Amino acid sequence: MRFSCVAINGSAVVVPPVPVSSAFIEERLSPMYQRLRLPEGRLELMTGIRERHFWDFDILPSQASAEAGEKVLQASPVDKSEIDLLIHCGVCRDRMEPATAAYVHGLLEMPASCQILDISNACLGFANAMVLAGGLIESGQIRHALLVSGENGKHLLENTIRTLLEKDLSRNAVKPYFANLTIGAGAAAMLLSRDDLASGPAWRLLGGVARTDSLANKLCQGDSTGSDGFEMQTDAEALLDAGIALAQSTWTSFGEELGWDRGTPGCFVSHQVGRTHQRRLFDSLGLDREKDFTTFEYMGNVGSVSLPFTFHQAIVAGRITPATRTALLGIGSGLSSVMLGVEGLA
Repeated sequence: MRFSCVAINGSAVVVPPVPVSSAFIEERLSPMYQRLRLPEGRLELMTGIRERHFWDFDILPSQASAEAGEKVLQASPVDKSEIDLLIHCGVCRDRMEPATAAYVHGLLEMPASCQILDISNACLGFANAMVLAGGLIESGQIRHALLVSGENGKHLLENTIRTLLEKDLSRNAVKPYFANLTIGAGAAAMLLSRDDLASGPAWRLLGGVARTDSLANKLCQGDSTGSDGFEMQTDAEALLDAGIALAQSTWTSFGEELGWDRGTPGCFVSHQVGRTHQRRLFDSLGLDREKDFTTFEYMGNVGSVSLPFTFHQAIVAGRITPATRTALLGIGSGLSSVMLGVEGLA
């Protein structure tokens, strides 16, 4: 896919107020650690995640998303009356019906002319929304799209800790729950616009590729366990192997589509899972890890928020400038991958 007139016209993020360290999680799990003779510090050592942040249980995904969306709108000269499409991209939703985007629309007091919808595709939802909204802008159907996501993994973390403490699990039986301990919370928003309507620092969305390996769709599965619960189990090793294989084929097609090679991007922004994932991904693709910008160290894995959150923080840190070509490397359980190319808008 290629875009000729789509711009990233602003972004914003929200960090929840309550930090939770990996050491604190291990302290809560100390009875299990002692029973299984697991070494302290294992969680941070294996993942590189020293902390993640959370909201209280009563903060809904729509509220987190709306907070990020409001920050974008306040910083943009684009009036909300001009926005034609609002997409909520999160794994977390307020409820099954209506779309969480309906609540975000109300909280932001968006115009009646603004279409709404949810896009859900595990951790890849935001990248999928960029492709969909970009295509609508490219075709002339819309001028501006506001993409938002708010994830709060506190329910998943608490349910996982309770399960690990209440059940007499072996070391092997604990493994499918380990990925849950890396989950965090956060929110991100992005304004996509037709390039001639963009203002200030903006980035052109050049295009990219998408690939799917549905043979791996049972390696990470989550579901609700009641009105306030969520449970997830992951075959982390098999998922990583399948993800790396999918990323390799996606990267090859991505380079062919944009005419980029390994040295073209000045910055890489990938989905933030943890240290092992980052190392394996970059080594398998032959990419320079020094060009990677990461946030997992202090945010953990924030689902669909991770990619746009890290992109925004790379801009704030000066790692992405108008002169930088950036590769966005997205992946989500299922498995699906989207890789997108971005450069400064001249």
